[in-house]
Amino acid sequence: MLTLDRLNTAGAAEFTTLLEGIYEHSPWVAEAAWARRPFRTLPQLKRALVEAVREAGREPQLALIRAHPELAGKAAVAGELTAESSQEQAKAGLTHCTREEFETLQRLNADYNRRFGWPFILAVRGPRGSGLTRQQIIETFARRLAGQPDFEFAECLRNIHRIAELRLNERFGQLPGLGEQVWDWAEQLAVHSDAGAADARQLTVTYLTKAHRACAAQLQAWMRDCGFDDVAIDAVGNVVGRYHGRQPGARALLTGSHYDTVRRAGKYDGRLGILVPMACVAALHRSGRRLPFGIEVVGFAEEEGQRYKAAFLASSALIGRFDAAWLEQADADGVTMREAMRQAGLDPAGIPALARRPHDYLGFVEVHIEQGPVLEELDLPLGVVSSINGSVRLLCEVTGVASHAGTTPMGRRRDAAVAVAELALYVERRAAADGDSVGTIGMLEVPAGSMNVVPGRCRFSLDLRAPNDPQRDRLAADVLAELAAICHRRGLSWQAEETMRAAAAPSDAAWQARWSRAVTALGLPVHPLPSGAGHDAMVLHEVMPQAMLFVRGGNGGISHNPLETITSDDAQLCVSAFQQLLEQLEQEFHERP
Repeated sequence: MLTLDRLNTAGAAEFTTLLEGIYEHSPWVAEAAWARRPFRTLPQLKRALVEAVREAGREPQLALIRAHPELAGKAAVAGELTAESSQEQAKAGLTHCTREEFETLQRLNADYNRRFGWPFILAVRGPRGSGLTRQQIIETFARRLAGQPDFEFAECLRNIHRIAELRLNERFGQLPGLGEQVWDWAEQLAVHSDAGAADARQLTVTYLTKAHRACAAQLQAWMRDCGFDDVAIDAVGNVVGRYHGRQPGARALLTGSHYDTVRRAGKYDGRLGILVPMACVAALHRSGRRLPFGIEVVGFAEEEGQRYKAAFLASSALIGRFDAAWLEQADADGVTMREAMRQAGLDPAGIPALARRPHDYLGFVEVHIEQGPVLEELDLPLGVVSSINGSVRLLCEVTGVASHAGTTPMGRRRDAAVAVAELALYVERRAAADGDSVGTIGMLEVPAGSMNVVPGRCRFSLDLRAPNDPQRDRLAADVLAELAAICHRRGLSWQAEETMRAAAAPSDAAWQARWSRAVTALGLPVHPLPSGAGHDAMVLHEVMPQAMLFVRGGNGGISHNPLETITSDDAQLCVSAFQQLLEQLEQEFHERP
């Protein structure tokens, strides 16, 4: 097996030889990485190779892509692939294609090369490393054929890095065992889906449905298998596992995330933040190890607000801010939350007792998929969250005059839709000017609109977010001022109703620093970034210090979508970072006077 010690002491030529075959027919990648020695960890070596490619420029990158063979292409048929590529294509079953599959792949290869000018690259061993099916490969091929060229170029490079990662794992004899466990758990949990969605092979798990209760039961069973001392489902449906510290009554680290989903969801949003600390507790239990503090992992029953209008109701219960009025909300079938709880065997009367005493906890941490493209575009597996964005949402309406589209001169129109279109462009410019603010008009409607009528009314939504409240409020004020100015100039009236305002949740400096040190210990650079999405951490932020760790998502960082994905290697890094965090906390306890 190859070792870091051997690489670190090797000369440039030997170093390149030792890494031969990691990057297809491209020894220059290893040559460029040699100067970055010494490497303390395998992730640091992987990152050095990635950086060598990133810094090489377009032409060497294009040559690297073109050095890879087509899937089930002529070179494969002729037996001319490198040993690594031949083995990978064989494991994916590409050497045993049916006639129809082979013809489909040949057509896709030709279409892809014609469109982009380079071969289609896919890590056929997939995110788990155990291999994609031929059908999955063909479906991915067809989807990416419709991609934008710059994105597809970057996606090919990302898949090349994934191929190299898997080859390095084998060369070093280091497999991501705990990451594979987390990945497998996520797959197994995803078999439970609400009625209708399951029939369509989609993942939807909303609060207290049959699928939701099945997820809770599965998490409860897994927690017991992991060695948690106490496991229970509480009055709001949270799955709570406690792993006690060395001393009775010791304070605990609180962690977790949600196991409900949006409709047509991915498999990792929320759930990753439950499964990663579970893997850490399982490792502690196997070694018979206790820490000077406890670990409490909460699978929050609800965060997404899909079945009922209330969101974050599960984490709100833990800080004593569950609104009893929520119990009377009815879902689309007329079932109230109170009745749904009773059907699930939960007693709403027990919810007030769920409130935690903040001084019993060290703080709250949460691991989560990024739900955005930043980390993937940087080829970084982990990021440290600096703040959870504050947000404000408004429902707005602009009113003008509906008139005949053929007889109303352009200069005399009072067009409500054009005014909102103008505002949409302003929102885009104004949010971008802040760098990390975002603004969205996600709903846009012309009531009773007609093809030959100048729109007299336009309804729309505004979703404005920023890493801190003053920045958010300046953005909102500027957008509304622009709306007023546009309407005044065009002779229109407007109204806006604020429907939600959530405070930003800056990460606690000490906890953010601990995550940063954990990432550094893995040999990776620290990249701080804000979270544009809301999380349970922003609720716990109201009563205790919190900080989050992000992991990159694949397929462009897409989330709330069946294409949401992570690799088992990145899941392993999450587990390793969490273990580093636990080690830091234990050391801090030892250093106390």
